[in-house]
Amino acid sequence: MSVPVLDLRQVAYAYPGGHQALFGVDLHVHPGERVALLGPNGAGKTTLVLHLNGVLTPGHGSVTVSGLPVTAGNLLEVRRRVGLVFQDPDDQLFMPTVRDDVAFGPANLGIRGAELDARVHAALDAVGVADLADRAPHHLSFGQRRRVAIATVLAMSPEILVLDEPSSNLDPASRRELADILRELPVTLLMVTHDLPYALELCERAVVLSEGTVVADGGTRDVLGDSDLMARHRLELPVGFSI
Repeated sequence: MSVPVLDLRQVAYAYPGGHQALFGVDLHVHPGERVALLGPNGAGKTTLVLHLNGVLTPGHGSVTVSGLPVTAGNLLEVRRRVGLVFQDPDDQLFMPTVRDDVAFGPANLGIRGAELDARVHAALDAVGVADLADRAPHHLSFGQRRRVAIATVLAMSPEILVLDEPSSNLDPASRRELADILRELPVTLLMVTHDLPYALELCERAVVLSEGTVVADGGTRDVLGDSDLMARHRLELPVGFSI
């Protein structure tokens, strides 16, 4: 068995005000897996994701990325390995041009010249927006900005791509086009989503988080087909959608 790309063991976290968000979470994601992280609002999904690159530190338990502990001394390397794409692309895009945004991360690692140009081009090409390199991000459509936000992370050559609600606010065509792109990316994928058909389409495994604990972990079709589990944890498939 390979070393997990992500390895969370008994992770617990309480916010400063005292709210306990996670209770002893175990999660192991191996190279090449595509995992959907599901759960109702307030389940702790965002809290968990913020532990993956050291934004939050567990009050109990441990988080490792490819065997590297997520600790203060390792944050630069951890954040290169774990690419986090936020739900709102405007949280990640702040430079004058698309090219500048995608180059920002690798340039901060000291990459320059032809290697930097190659990284930027490869990342933009992977998400189908190489022709937008010289455009201002704020002039792009929402779907285009989401692709550019993914490219900013891909340029860092991450081992795992973590996506927060990737299909939200996309029209049907953009949603389908993004699915086609994500399906072809050669990275391990952890996708936080309320879009259950999207989870089924893109991820072979699903983990359900509810009230700060993992309540299910299995094949996505099996998890979504468990009507009792779905009802207990306030998960609903769209009307007319069947497994």
